[in-house]
Amino acid sequence: MKDVALITGASSGIGLEFAKIHASRGGDLVIISRNLADLEKVKLDLQEQYKIEVVCIAKDLSVRGSATEIYKETIDKKIEVMYLINNAGFGGQGYFHERKWEADLAMMEVNMFALTELTRLFLPHFIKRKKGKILNTSSTAALMPGPLQAVYYATKAYVTSFSNALSSELEGTGVTVTTLMPGATETKFASTSGMDKTDLFSKTAPASEVAKDGYNGMLAGKLNVISGVPAPLRATLALAPFLPKKVMLDTIKKHQQVK
Repeated sequence: MKDVALITGASSGIGLEFAKIHASRGGDLVIISRNLADLEKVKLDLQEQYKIEVVCIAKDLSVRGSATEIYKETIDKKIEVMYLINNAGFGGQGYFHERKWEADLAMMEVNMFALTELTRLFLPHFIKRKKGKILNTSSTAALMPGPLQAVYYATKAYVTSFSNALSSELEGTGVTVTTLMPGATETKFASTSGMDKTDLFSKTAPASEVAKDGYNGMLAGKLNVISGVPAPLRATLALAPFLPKKVMLDTIKKHQQVK
């Protein structure tokens, strides 16, 4: 395999668009998701259209140790990963004390622990060969606390902080870490998280547009890429750190209430 990108959450949404973009450039793929049937469909479509090689690995990243199993499988198959795209993630709407703890625990496992473990496992290989790129999908949610999505916002704040710190640590190594921070995007995220009935997701950006911005930002070695955010909201995000915290929290909470 050549010029391999490993992409988590690759069967739909932004992850699927990442896979399409990379395949269109002639790069081979290792695609990760829970459902093997979905992955196999993606594999057939991309191989037929772009004549590239695709390896499917079905893993539930909410299960501790799955990241290590993915890594070991690539090593056993002698696959040299050049691009690590940690895209898998999910959210969940509701009051923290009322939500199922198992759901929030799974969210933390996928959004933070699996991402961190995969990065830790593959990074030494990147550094050794002085070449490689990491793209971690965070969210504009990382820029502020999120009432009614308290855990999700906190996990994305972790992703951005972790990724930015690594980017600084890796200066001069030939390895870059880019953080993609999408706004509301047209994916399954909204319906599975319960956010599809909120003001926040009343208007969404195409997943293809967000993926293109993130992928190009990764190639350029950018630190952070904000995408899928209308100009007025970009201004609001820029002003967020200067707004009274109570006002900001009340505004976010209002936008995240189910209609």
